[in-house]
Amino acid sequence: MLSVVGLSFAALLLTVGALTLESNRAEYDYYKYHPMDEISSWMVQMEKDHPDMVTMVDYGRTYEKRTISLLKIGLKTEAKKKAVWMDCGIHAREWIAPAFCQYFVRQILHAYKTDDKMAAMLTNMDFYITPVLNIDGYIFSWKDSSTRLWRKNRSPGPSGDCYGVDLNRNFDANWGTVGVSSNCSSNIYCGTGPISEPEAQAVAYFVGSRKEDFLCFLTIHSYGQLLLIPYGHPNFTASNYDELMTVGQGAAEAIWRVHGKKYTVGTSPDVLYANSGSSRDWARLQEIPLTFTFELRDNGTYGFELPEDQIQPTCEEAYSGALHIIAYAHDKTFNGAAAAAAATLWAVLLAAGVSGANLM
Repeated sequence: MLSVVGLSFAALLLTVGALTLESNRAEYDYYKYHPMDEISSWMVQMEKDHPDMVTMVDYGRTYEKRTISLLKIGLKTEAKKKAVWMDCGIHAREWIAPAFCQYFVRQILHAYKTDDKMAAMLTNMDFYITPVLNIDGYIFSWKDSSTRLWRKNRSPGPSGDCYGVDLNRNFDANWGTVGVSSNCSSNIYCGTGPISEPEAQAVAYFVGSRKEDFLCFLTIHSYGQLLLIPYGHPNFTASNYDELMTVGQGAAEAIWRVHGKKYTVGTSPDVLYANSGSSRDWARLQEIPLTFTFELRDNGTYGFELPEDQIQPTCEEAYSGALHIIAYAHDKTFNGAAAAAAATLWAVLLAAGVSGANLM
């Protein structure tokens, strides 16, 4: 029989062994761009490292038969929960978007341990985060320099001599009307019909089948430093346009406070160009109240090839903006309008590293 001392020593050896294993595992670099295999491995590791918080969910297949997965993040509870959607990488060449989704996951998994507000949000809501939606296109954009700026998915066109559909023109939201092309060779080819693409189908089914649960739908893109609200068609206005503008302007203010970058808020026709078939517009048509497209840095100096030294500041400021929207949605639902009005202050303070405990 082992003595108490023996048991303590054995426990000590196990602890040291675990710490050694942890230290030997390379720290994931959130401030560099990662190919798809590394992102997939990271997702698996997130689930292993946080089994009480993270569940990896497979919810679709790409045209090339790759599995589309998301991370469901939230504290387990018996109560029925509301939800937040975030997807990144719907356009292959926008590498900063998947980098942001990964950063966002890391931050909320750290924040809830010390911040009462984040813990409350993860108790009341589940976060569904897809780091890369357009997996086939993303992998193709990593192939070589000639494919780096590939945008679409990789399904073959009707004639077989061209490839790819713009997934953000393929949703059933005024599909095929403005800001699209019927030419398969175009970057804004909208496909043969609404929701014709398996990647769009996966999102439409997963979100649409539980649409009453979702409080907000955030889709992350680049570039332009914009926060776009519904709708992309100039002849339609969201029923809660004023609320969307107010929340968006609050998010832009939260972004500006981090590194002084200005984000413009508005509908796509007002601040960018008219378009139809976007996932943002589709989500609003599903009665999800707060739907936004983030167009991250920059304003065109580097465009889709944003240098890695800008990943960290881009993610830090976008995190603050996203938290503002999410906190507003949470507080409006669970604490009433007065609490929702206070969401900006909390988001800014949290992004600055001030925990909920420090606010008491």
